[in-house]
Amino acid sequence: MYKLLKQEGRARRGEFKTVHGTVQTPAFMNVGTSAAIKGGISSIDLVDLKCQVELCNTYHLHVRPGDDVIRAMGGLHQFMNWHRPILTDSGGFQVFSLAKLRKIKEEGVTFACHLDGKRIFMGPEESMRIQSNLGSTIAMAFDECIENPAPYDYTERSIARTTRWLARCKREMARLNELPDTINPNQMLFGINQGSTYADLRIRHMQEIAALDLNGYAIGGLAVGETAQEMYDTIEAVEPYMPMDKPRYLMGVGTPVNILEGVYRGVDLFDCVMPSRNARHGTLFTWEGIRIMHNEKYKTDSRPLDEHCGCPTCQNYSRGYLRHLFRVNEMLAMRLGVQHNLYFYNTLMEKIREALDTGTYEAFYRTWVPILGKRI
Repeated sequence: MYKLLKQEGRARRGEFKTVHGTVQTPAFMNVGTSAAIKGGISSIDLVDLKCQVELCNTYHLHVRPGDDVIRAMGGLHQFMNWHRPILTDSGGFQVFSLAKLRKIKEEGVTFACHLDGKRIFMGPEESMRIQSNLGSTIAMAFDECIENPAPYDYTERSIARTTRWLARCKREMARLNELPDTINPNQMLFGINQGSTYADLRIRHMQEIAALDLNGYAIGGLAVGETAQEMYDTIEAVEPYMPMDKPRYLMGVGTPVNILEGVYRGVDLFDCVMPSRNARHGTLFTWEGIRIMHNEKYKTDSRPLDEHCGCPTCQNYSRGYLRHLFRVNEMLAMRLGVQHNLYFYNTLMEKIREALDTGTYEAFYRTWVPILGKRI
């Protein structure tokens, strides 16, 4: 259940109630692909890092340890010891990004597992069953993630099939939620808008899937090769056709600047591996801009990484020490870096919500876009 509390321009401040707790939006969902954040961050740490929602990967968990194993362990919440909301993606993106060999039919997709080449079939029903076994708060519909750019006629056929798949997802999820032994009978379903960078196809597809009255809607197939401006133009084209009373999720995005721009255009939820992936390689986001911790200039710098940050890393360690850890490939470097970046992202969302609460988001957006995108 989504409640729009306030709006400034297109930017929205809301609350999203789920069976696992209420999410204050706009929010960033921290990506724990295989039921853990890469970089040695536990579910206990995530609470202190202000994480509201964790995102886990259907395809990876289906392959290892197996969704049947997680079901036997009581579902993802029990398995990970994380009791706030969890969103599981459908596996669709991995099918199209990892599988070198795949065959798409109306029933679904047959593809080779990226680990051992074993043939796997996944369609709408299979994706829903796996996600039901995981017991996540929010399940994503199974869709085809179209490359950018894609031919217009192929994109048109693809979104028509994705809409048919979505109707099957909805039917299967309703059936699974009614089963007496289902882990989460309140599991929600989000549909995914596709259409490459063709505004007319995006709008048509959004209108078709909005008619299915789902729990939320995502914009998929962006941040996969198009320019940032093309992404922003696509959001602007689609946003007026997204239901006002449902959460809106921009999949796989992005940098702090992308988030500021997305909120400005009416997006409520974001996810991206960027904060954790960049952190593991020494690229850290701060309130002064982006720091590359391998730089020589930090060698004897005794100041905290970010003097305006309250995270455990900034409260306890110097830039010089962090640089040293990264230079010697010490595992602790990754943990401290990821800890900081996740705290930074979740604090950025907190400040965005505060600005929306006070009607000052326009000024906040104008102030921080030029700062947060620059390399120091």
